[in-house]
Amino acid sequence: MWYELWIGARYAGLARRRGRKGGRGDRFVSFIAASSMAGIALGVAALIIVLSVMNGFQIQVRDRMLSVLPDIEMYVPGITPDQVLAHWQALAADARKDHAVSGAAPFVAAQAMIVRGESLQGVQIRGIDPKLETSVSDVAKQMVSGSLDSLVAGSYSIILGNQLAAALGVRRGDTVLVLAPQGTVSPAGFAPRMRQFTVSGIFSSGYYEYDASLAFANYEDIGRVFRDSGASGVRLRITDMQRAPEVALALRRYVPDFVQIRDWTQSNQTWFAAVRTEKRMMFLILALIVAVAAFNLLSSLVMAVKDKQSDIAILRTLGASPREIARIFLVQGALIGVVGTALGVLFGAVIAYNIETIVPFIERLFNVHFLPQQIYFISELPSNPEVSDIVVIAVTSLVLSLLATLYPSWRASRLQPAQVLRHD
Repeated sequence: MWYELWIGARYAGLARRRGRKGGRGDRFVSFIAASSMAGIALGVAALIIVLSVMNGFQIQVRDRMLSVLPDIEMYVPGITPDQVLAHWQALAADARKDHAVSGAAPFVAAQAMIVRGESLQGVQIRGIDPKLETSVSDVAKQMVSGSLDSLVAGSYSIILGNQLAAALGVRRGDTVLVLAPQGTVSPAGFAPRMRQFTVSGIFSSGYYEYDASLAFANYEDIGRVFRDSGASGVRLRITDMQRAPEVALALRRYVPDFVQIRDWTQSNQTWFAAVRTEKRMMFLILALIVAVAAFNLLSSLVMAVKDKQSDIAILRTLGASPREIARIFLVQGALIGVVGTALGVLFGAVIAYNIETIVPFIERLFNVHFLPQQIYFISELPSNPEVSDIVVIAVTSLVLSLLATLYPSWRASRLQPAQVLRHD
């Protein structure tokens, strides 16, 4: 077995004949072995880097979403906010029976238009209790101007996202006109319901979609303006957001049947499903790179078998069995696959774990910006390498490499020494 390992390693370019430089045939076999290793390494590294970036992107966007959104919402559709808000304490008490719930706060959510001069923007307004909001979201930590305490009931103050404020051209202290989609019909025609609000603060969540379309006000003020529309209920935060679907299902035991419960995975179900599908497709697409490298390995082994026919014939005449010949090329292909996979894992992991340093350097060097925030929601390229992904990629690469060695090894074992030596 030792001579098979040594010959296989020499054919793979990982060992040399003692006291003698390799001939032209050895150099040729070593070159195609090195090209096969490089192909496998590049494919594995590309898979690790891309999947790590996609994991980081998903986590970054999810965390920025949940810094504004609650883990779980309980609401009652079809009735006015006043009716729900009058009993929100009871809903919160029911929710707190589950020990996973760590915070609760009332809310009113409605769609509206905000007008400032000639600027008009469609927004989603969240009515909140500023004293309790810190227990269910991180909006208070994201304030770049003003504070949540400015949302006093009856003051009709409003807090805007920084992108929304920039689009409207407003700053803290300016006034805006909030128009509800409902109104009153009179003999004079349709009169929209509107109210003037004062901008008392600006926040920045880092998630462009929310910063450009979300506003906060006191829940009592929003309840008065949107008294017959919008959704209202209780927002909850739990100790482990990954358990949100499980906790939401458990909460149904404590609340009446007419109360609707929605967790953060349902609120953004389409987005997360799209990301999961995209990740699977990217894995399959990039796995083709490794598959191409495996086919390259197969072709290189076939050429190696053809180039080493004389060596095979001599070994057979010296007593080597067909199985031993097959093992030589199995060792060669396995070593190429293992070394290529190891180099790819090392190279990919180094880049994936340092991509937040590498990408800004490249952007500064070439004066480019890879992620416009308006398109990709975030402006920095995140990375979150997962050991499970790296293991799956490495195993996939090794399996494909080993499969690629089967046919060339079988072909080498079938060579007849007499036929080969007759032509030499």
